[in-house]
Order: sequence, then structure tokens, then C-alpha cells
Amino acid sequence: MSYDVITISREFGSGGRTIGKEVAEKLGIPCYDQEIIEKLAEESGFSKDYIEDKGEYATHKNWFANAFASSGTHHGSSNQDYLWVLQRRIILDLAKAGPCVIVGRCADYILDKEYNCLKVFIHASIEKRIEHILANYGERKESPEKRLSDKDKKRKAYYKYYTETEWGVAKNYHLSLNAGVLGVERCVDIIADIYNME
Repeated sequence: MSYDVITISREFGSGGRTIGKEVAEKLGIPCYDQEIIEKLAEESGFSKDYIEDKGEYATHKNWFANAFASSGTHHGSSNQDYLWVLQRRIILDLAKAGPCVIVGRCADYILDKEYNCLKVFIHASIEKRIEHILANYGERKESPEKRLSDKDKKRKAYYKYYTETEWGVAKNYHLSLNAGVLGVERCVDIIADIYNME
């Protein structure tokens, strides 16, 4: 089976972004992550920081509360809804351009009906994720545990709100890999090997 696109969904701090980039490099195909934010900023006029916050995370940790959240409006729809529409189109355009890896942003759901996607979920233990965020993002006022919990809850709520599907549930992906146990390199090899299977 040959795949058109690899989508990488990930827990915050699990190393999913790094794995996505290294898979793309190994396969010689583009990886889209920050590039999507840049395109959204360019087309929407919103800052990259605003898009980072609103483009993948719900305003509230609860998807139902998020449905009633007011985060500004853009021609009658919320800013977050407006960004969702733009993000969906950008992701579809990127996939149409050829084989690629797309990290996050509900790409697995957006592309599911039109492309043959290899859908991957990357996770790790709390301990490994704390190590990762401290090494890569440094200390913050909030504890690492709270940062991880808040990010994951908001990401889960965002995914539920826009896809009506559960984020992080193994049956919704082809592969669910524990990067804390397997390591980045092994995860990259597994994903690349499956992508290349005939």
C-alpha cells in the first residue's frame, strides 16, 4: 500500500514535531509544520503568536464551553472558525502538491476522505515529556506538569470541536508510537518503513 501523506498527531512534549521533520528528511519529501502557521499569518493578517495559540488549541479545555467562547469575530464567524477554514484549505493545497509530512493541525481528519494518509500518533510518559519541554523550551512560571496537562486538554478540545472525533485514541490512527520508549530514531525508521511498504 502506498500513502500520499503522513500526518503526525502528538502529545505536547512527546517529540512528534522532531519525528515528523526527520521522517520527511529520510524520505526526501517536505514537512509542513511552522510553514502552515506562516501561510495562515500571511493570508489572515493575524500574528504568528496569535495563530500558534488559536490554530490548534481550544480557548477552553472543555469542547462544549469552547463552542460558546467568544474570541473575536471575522465577517460573522469567530476568529478561530475563520482560521480553521483557512487552515483546512492550506492543508488540502499542500497535500495536493505532492507527498509530504504534516504535523498536527487536524491534518489526519482534514485529509482522510480525499487522500490515502498514514496517520500516526506520538506519545510518551509524563516524565519523558517533562524532560523534553525543559530541554527545548526551558522553565516557565507554570510547572511542567501543568503546562503538559493544559496543552493536551486544549488540543483535545479543539480536535473534538472541529472533527467530532476523539484525539489520541489509538483506533483512530494506523500507528501509535511511544517515543519515550522507542526513541526518536526508531520511531522515524518505523514510520518510513511503513510508508515505503508495497
